[in-house]
Amino acid sequence: MSDVPASSRALFGGPPHPTWTGRVVGAVLALIGLVLAIGGAWLAVLGGSLYYLVTGVAMVGAGVLLVRGRTLGGWIYLAIVALTFVWAWWEVGANAWAQVPRIIAPVVLLVAVLAAMATMSVRRARWRFTLAGVLAAVAITGLDLAVAAGGQPGWVQGALPAPGTQGMADPSGQQTGADWPSYGGTGSARRYSPLAQINASNVGSLKRAWLIHTGDMPNSPRIAKTYGAENTPLKIGDSLYLCTPKNILIALDAATGEQRWRYDPNVPDKAIPYTAACRGVVYYAVPGMAADQPCATRVIEGTLDARLVAVDARSGRPCADFGSNGQADIKQGMGQVPAGYVSISSPPTLVRGVLVVGHQVLDGQDRWAPSGVIQGFDARTGKLRWAWDMMHPEWNGYPLAGQEWARGTPNMWTMASGDEQLGLVYLPMGNAAADYYSSLRRPEENQFATSLVALDVTTGKPRWRFQAVRKDVWDYDFGAQATLVEYKGVPAMVLPSKQGDIYILDRRTGRPLTPVGEIKAPQIGVEPQQRAATQPVSLWHTLRKRDLTERDMWGMSPIDQMVCRIQFRRASYKGFFTPPEADRHSIEYPGYNGGTDWGGIAVDPQRGVIVANYNDMPNYVRLVPRAEANKRGWQPRDQARGKIGGAEGAGDPQANTPYAIDVNAGWQLPFTGMLCKQPPYGGIRAIDMATGKTIWDRPLGEARTNGPFGIPSMLPITIGTPNNGGSVVTAGGLIFVAAATDNLIRAIDLRTGKTLWKDVLPAGGQATPITYEIGGRQYLVIYAGGHHFMKTPIGDEVVAYALPS
Repeated sequence: MSDVPASSRALFGGPPHPTWTGRVVGAVLALIGLVLAIGGAWLAVLGGSLYYLVTGVAMVGAGVLLVRGRTLGGWIYLAIVALTFVWAWWEVGANAWAQVPRIIAPVVLLVAVLAAMATMSVRRARWRFTLAGVLAAVAITGLDLAVAAGGQPGWVQGALPAPGTQGMADPSGQQTGADWPSYGGTGSARRYSPLAQINASNVGSLKRAWLIHTGDMPNSPRIAKTYGAENTPLKIGDSLYLCTPKNILIALDAATGEQRWRYDPNVPDKAIPYTAACRGVVYYAVPGMAADQPCATRVIEGTLDARLVAVDARSGRPCADFGSNGQADIKQGMGQVPAGYVSISSPPTLVRGVLVVGHQVLDGQDRWAPSGVIQGFDARTGKLRWAWDMMHPEWNGYPLAGQEWARGTPNMWTMASGDEQLGLVYLPMGNAAADYYSSLRRPEENQFATSLVALDVTTGKPRWRFQAVRKDVWDYDFGAQATLVEYKGVPAMVLPSKQGDIYILDRRTGRPLTPVGEIKAPQIGVEPQQRAATQPVSLWHTLRKRDLTERDMWGMSPIDQMVCRIQFRRASYKGFFTPPEADRHSIEYPGYNGGTDWGGIAVDPQRGVIVANYNDMPNYVRLVPRAEANKRGWQPRDQARGKIGGAEGAGDPQANTPYAIDVNAGWQLPFTGMLCKQPPYGGIRAIDMATGKTIWDRPLGEARTNGPFGIPSMLPITIGTPNNGGSVVTAGGLIFVAAATDNLIRAIDLRTGKTLWKDVLPAGGQATPITYEIGGRQYLVIYAGGHHFMKTPIGDEVVAYALPS
């Protein structure tokens, strides 16, 4: 180096030339390096990647050199960045999202290092050199990500079946088109419309036709933490019928949105469980009643304080012939029920004049929480016809004096589907109380929990059951309706699950029509003797992805990615069905909101195509010993003062078991709020029902409202966000769906999976839209109410779209 001119020696590591910029950037570099070195050493001890340790040590050295005025420190860091690119490709290859936390932050820091090097140099061309270096770094980074994105495999895998080849009669006796008469379109829950006025060629012209406010907004910040509307309206004749988060019933003019009537059942705030939600209502035309009689047609809902409420569909006045002045209390026979412990958030299912009513029992509070009894009420009189208590199958009516429905039994919090022809109602059953501990469960609970149970709607007795999980300690209860179809000439149902598995069953017998297999399951955790050696899985189709590895960890930068790697290595994880532990965290993947939840699936019966939007996120879980839970003050809600709502599973006491439960849903980092698993977190897929093969699969949701520290990035980049709410498929070859956390409603081409149209909603779209026709015009309507759990803005808007008239 002695032959190099003095003017350039500083650039290549000549005599020290300290500057304040060099000191600042060097100190930052050394500090980040120290964090990486310490964390990297911990990760290495746990058996993880050595990259962070090696890089951290090198960065400390580079930072110290910069502080001392030596540009050699900058060259060392440049080498670190170059080797990081090589390492990123070696670890994750052509996966652009996986490369983002590995290279973006180091390149941003490189810009600062190059600028500091310029201030430490005496060369005349130092700033041109710096600018060239910055442009080169940005260009290489952009090219790297572009190549990584372009190198990922194409999504389109199969051709769309031709229309008309899979025609299926609807066994519910209902049909969509001009109307949308039931929560899932019809009792068969296909979420399909034969309308085609809006289609792939003109959907780009879709505009807002009207918008109304329901007026049901939280009255305090505390209550705002519980709101999540989730509502799907009904359309019958010229009216829309909907319910708000606190069960206000509203009728609207379907063409204009003008309010026709409003009925408030006055649900108190203390009745709100985790979420204030009313997913839908029931419309019933009473057979034999003259059309001009009061309540000849009626709208029925279940409330958060566990009432059935029936009002006249024309006036909104309570039906005097239903229960007691239009109300029936489903808590009768349940014994002690603290406020908020029993609620109805999903619409009852109407089959042969019987309202089949399930209810939500507040999760995680007490092993002996109120019963999950299923009840059948007369849709005209509101009187109990039958009740199914799995612990007392001989009971047909209310318990005798001094007795009560068996406590703690599995409940049905979601929607059922029904077959008018067979007289069966299909119940997606939840888990016994205390989801994450199983030793205290009774044989009958183990038999029916996390099962699809077919009940005879006349007697209330089970005909058959199909169980997806044995002795569930993952909260893998069925969240979605079964969808009734014809499958190769057999009356069948498509049954999606939270685990991502999709089954097709004979709806007469429950016999699987597609292959079901068994996989080995880990027999570990706090109750290894309770864990089944094998668990059932669908061999026909699953939305579930491969098991996680350390390389799947993500974050905003190498530091939080390293933290996630450390958490991964420290946790118990033996793949699918890893049970919870007490001495350390475990990883549950998919998490309890994974696969298909309450939004369900849509089926095009003409083409034989299943449309499933799904989540792909893990949970970070730990059973907390009772003594520790008591120290933390984790008590059942009725004993904890002023507690309403909150994240499900995050510090639930599970009283009367040895353990409370703490669930980090989605596995988020505490400060940045970033998720530890790399994107995508949710997607939408089209499946050929005849073969079970994927037609296409796409991430669902843009990054526009997501970002570190809860700051929206506003980037219109498809990342695949968490989603809640379902889709609608039409004969026009379109899928309408919101659901994602980006506050968008979109139209997707059924053939290719490409988004053809989208609009920004005034609040989160965690609800399933509907489509209908009135006055010769097709409308698309969605309730934009937001959702606290999905962290989308809360609102009270109902929005309608149509083509220009």
